[in-house]
Amino acid sequence: MRIIIAPAKKMVVDTDSFAVESLPQFLERTERLKSILQSMSPKELQALWKCNDAIAKLNVERLEQMDLRRNLTPAILSYEGIQYRYMAPGVMETPHLDYLRKHLRILSGFYGLLRPFDGVTPYRLEMQAKLAVDGCRDLYQFWGDHLARQLALETDFVLNLASKEYSRAVAVYLPKNVRFVTCVFGEWKDGKVVEKGTKCKMARGQIVRWLAENQIQNPDELRGFDQLGYQFCRSASEGNRTVLLWIQSHKD
Repeated sequence: MRIIIAPAKKMVVDTDSFAVESLPQFLERTERLKSILQSMSPKELQALWKCNDAIAKLNVERLEQMDLRRNLTPAILSYEGIQYRYMAPGVMETPHLDYLRKHLRILSGFYGLLRPFDGVTPYRLEMQAKLAVDGCRDLYQFWGDHLARQLALETDFVLNLASKEYSRAVAVYLPKNVRFVTCVFGEWKDGKVVEKGTKCKMARGQIVRWLAENQIQNPDELRGFDQLGYQFCRSASEGNRTVLLWIQSHKD
């Protein structure tokens, strides 16, 4: 099993807590993206990033000083979004970190596919960014089937905890022999399931921690997740069991 999650926009540097164990697998392609970004003006970069002046200034400075091979932070500690706060890898025990090391993969517009202890440096580049590279119209085309092929080499079951922006970079390219299960965290409203951004991020982080603490290996065990008010809902699950659904305030 491989669990895929999205990155977070906010990043930090932490070179002390855990050791970096490897460099990202697609570093040559990342070097190419870095070169393209460094050739752009600050105004062009801000338009690409769609951010305010302060965030643009910070990331332009990061880009100017960027070194992809030194002073790196393990990927699992480098992101600071809601999902990662609920996952809380910094206070996990060794067996739980070992579980993440084996099973967890982070999707990234800049790095492609990251293992938890791959070394990274702060960057800003969302997968949906309209960046043309080497004849490719955007990052989805740039990464193509690279990420899916790597996952298919590692497993025949992918648990998708990523946002649609990131999961689409993988889902369309996976071979048919790889089972792809998406967990949807939502609430009933007017007879349908509605996903709410912040709650989804909280739940995605929480379930990663739960998976690691319980050393989950069997996909069917996912139905046992019952934290943050969520329960597995059989009636709302669909697509030949390719979608698992937890719904707050509604039980099957």
